[in-house]
Amino acid sequence: MTNKQEDWMNRKWRPVMAWMYMVICVADFLIFPILWSVFKAYHGQEIDAWDPLTLKGAGLFHMAMGAVLGITAWTRGREKLAMYQSQQYQTDDEEYGAERTKMKRSPKQPKDPLI
Repeated sequence: MTNKQEDWMNRKWRPVMAWMYMVICVADFLIFPILWSVFKAYHGQEIDAWDPLTLKGAGLFHMAMGAVLGITAWTRGREKLAMYQSQQYQTDDEEYGAERTKMKRSPKQPKDPLI
């Protein structure tokens, strides 16, 4: 397997998880209740409330997906921060030499336009 094929999976699994969770929520809380009511009315049955599938089992699905998406967003933020800092140090290496990168410093903060 080449690096490019592995890169796709490493880059895209987080957005795919978020889109999958959004589709499941839209289906379970919007589409399925409407279809349930239309189906019941079409067959002349009494319309009762839709029982969301993802809320069965005390909503464990939503807790698990919240944990997965929350932790991955947090770790992705840390990865981007580390990547930004490493790119900043690499440009410093080219301009000032390797000894400057040994100094610890925080990334540049944008100025607040309201101050």
